[in-house]
Amino acid sequence: MRKEIFREIEIPNGTEARIDGNTIKIKGDVGEDLKKFGGDKIKIKTEGNKIIIGSKNATKKEKRIINTFAAHIKNMLKGVSEGFEYKLKVVYSHFPITVELHGKDVLIKNFLGEKVPRKMKILDGANVKVDKDFITVSSHSKELAGQTAANFERATRIASRDRRVFQDGIFITSKGGKEV
Repeated sequence: MRKEIFREIEIPNGTEARIDGNTIKIKGDVGEDLKKFGGDKIKIKTEGNKIIIGSKNATKKEKRIINTFAAHIKNMLKGVSEGFEYKLKVVYSHFPITVELHGKDVLIKNFLGEKVPRKMKILDGANVKVDKDFITVSSHSKELAGQTAANFERATRIASRDRRVFQDGIFITSKGGKEV
């Protein structure tokens, strides 16, 4: 059954949204974010201080897509006004792990006593601060901050050992202010 479905999203003060086709560019105090959305049947437009997403003849599938677009736009609006912050903790039992920043590269040294340091790259647009055993990843984009934090976890993944015994690594403790 097809029906008319529209979602309205309020644009907060100090934030500016520009729509060009299915591309949305949002500017705020923290930064600016650009995202291209697919879906030809779903229309995105601005009226006053609201972004309206919807379709006049939407199916269940298009309703799900509309809700997904709305969630992405809300995250973009929150990101350019407040930003997102992920906190990670370096955990080790025997071999002390050190994390060093070198521009956009990160070296994780002495993980499980390994001689060769593990390397990872910081995504463009994400900021990383290392304070001994605590790492803070912040960005205006939830996707960039989350992926950079996940890359830290993946860099210290242990493949061929029992995770119940070898619990060393870097783990996310807080996502966007919420404890994990």
